Amino acid sequence: MILCVTGKMAAGKNYICSQYENQGWLCKDADKDVHQAIELAKNDILAAFGTKAKEMNLNIQNNDGTLNRKELGKLLFTSPELLKKQEQIVYPYVISITKDFIAANKDKNIILNATLLYKTPELLSLCDSIIYVKANLIKRIIRARKRDNLPFLQIFKRFYSQRNLYKEYKKTGIQIKTVKN
Repeated sequence: MILCVTGKMAAGKNYICSQYENQGWLCKDADKDVHQAIELAKNDILAAFGTKAKEMNLNIQNNDGTLNRKELGKLLFTSPELLKKQEQIVYPYVISITKDFIAANKDKNIILNATLLYKTPELLSLCDSIIYVKANLIKRIIRARKRDNLPFLQIFKRFYSQRNLYKEYKKTGIQIKTVKN
């Protein structure tokens, strides 16, 4: 069985996944896969966004050659078009990484922990069910600030970009169970 655990930023998806892991499920964290995919796609990302980043006085590459995800996030969350462009670069890598994980663990129960899995229908179609995690706004702000140490404005931009998340999952037609955390 494959489940998608999803919800808005800092809703408590990792906690819910940990409860399933305690019962023997394998959890694949798509956020970590995105980080890996970003590094694999680093040259394409630098080519696509380097000029725009310089115009905005953002340094999206660290001294060691890796991408500075915080600076990249500042750039990408200024425009839905930029975010979409980055997703088109990164998502093929995420799909490949996830499919490899599923194939290597085909006899196990798997959870895909992913906020935006609906954007990869190829992966979402592999899921038997969706668990949508909810938490109140104040709790999410506190968690996001503590966990990610992002400025409030950046947190609110990310929250805003996820405002229709539940509606997107409803469109998929896959059974959704809502859990409050």
